[in-house]
Amino acid sequence: MGKSETLFERAVKVMPGGVNSPVRAFGSVGSTPRFIKSAKGACLYDEDGNKYIDYIGSWGPMILGHGQPEVLSSVIDACKRGLSFGAATAPEVEMAELVCSLIPSIEMVRMVNSGTEAVMSAIRLARGYTKRNKIIKFTGCYHGHSDGLLVKAGSGAMTSGIPDSLGVPAGCTQDTLSADYNSLGSVTEHFQRCGEEIAAVIVEPAAANMGVVPPKPGFLEGLRSLCDEYGTLLIFDEVITGFRLGISGAQGYYGIEPDLTTFGKIIGGGMPVGAYGGRREIMELVAPAGGVYQAGTLSGNPVAMAAGIAQLTILKEHPEYYTDLNEKANKFYQDMQKILKKSGRPYQVNHVGSLGCLYFTEKEVADYESAKTSDTKAFADYCNYMTANGVYLAPSQFEAMFLSLAHTEEMLQETLEIMEQYFMGT
Repeated sequence: MGKSETLFERAVKVMPGGVNSPVRAFGSVGSTPRFIKSAKGACLYDEDGNKYIDYIGSWGPMILGHGQPEVLSSVIDACKRGLSFGAATAPEVEMAELVCSLIPSIEMVRMVNSGTEAVMSAIRLARGYTKRNKIIKFTGCYHGHSDGLLVKAGSGAMTSGIPDSLGVPAGCTQDTLSADYNSLGSVTEHFQRCGEEIAAVIVEPAAANMGVVPPKPGFLEGLRSLCDEYGTLLIFDEVITGFRLGISGAQGYYGIEPDLTTFGKIIGGGMPVGAYGGRREIMELVAPAGGVYQAGTLSGNPVAMAAGIAQLTILKEHPEYYTDLNEKANKFYQDMQKILKKSGRPYQVNHVGSLGCLYFTEKEVADYESAKTSDTKAFADYCNYMTANGVYLAPSQFEAMFLSLAHTEEMLQETLEIMEQYFMGT
């Protein structure tokens, strides 16, 4: 028995499911987790000494690769000065100025500790600003695990949400309305019925929690128009897309400005951090400036700020990195499609920039219902083969692949060759 198996046996006795986050459990692919010991560049190394080409990148933030020297150096220097103060620090100011300078829609920003906390706080702020209660979210879009957003996937577009977790009272989601991603019609129906009660529409501008589903032309523009018409705030959840599709996020990539934006760990170089920001008149309602309360001892933690400043500064100073990464990713996903076409297997490859997903279905994947047509057993077989041969994929059909600047052409070619061996049986 290997070290990972032994560790998992120990883990299930002291942690629910043996993990601290469900997607790590490998249960959906009928396997057990690899326990990672270290990472460097685009590679992971497990406790048994196995090496993997990593296509998770800590679920997105490692756009520069693991252990980027300048980021590491900044973190080490910050640690030497102190891990946490619970007091104001200069790096908080520098980080806020940097974010505001990079995202045109953001005039003020508040640091928090996770994407979940950022979204929860942005929703509260939207309700406080508009003095309305209802929000619209999209089936298949994940916005963290706060009670009001854990709405059952597939709930009717014209009904209030049903809690998608035990322990969430129905009252917590009674003001959460579900719509279909890429369907302006389903959103319009909500607005026609109760538009004066809707505080916010929250959306992943490129959905990346039902695999990867790009917005159809006109979808984001339509949301912007509807929100303007009804005095509703548009919130872009850029926990995954922020600073990954481009230096100004998905909103810069698609040319749409939201009223509020949420970010996650990519702004901390992979460390625990999040943020939400927007127009000054909205953000000035956040305590202590205004009456919308939100607080956190570790918000703006100096070590996380140091990592984030280092990573964002590198990306800001090298805009060509995004061009290079997106071109490399486009070729990689196109080569995936060529292999799959030769195999004769039913498939769809969706991708936006360096985000991508392979679905085992003949249907075009444009929303949650079409994503669910994917053959998850076929994905599990594929995922386990790739992992066994040194390619670390998300152990779930409905998660994204993340390429980084550290992925070399040789690594990508090796991945494609392993994939071809699987699909062609060679």
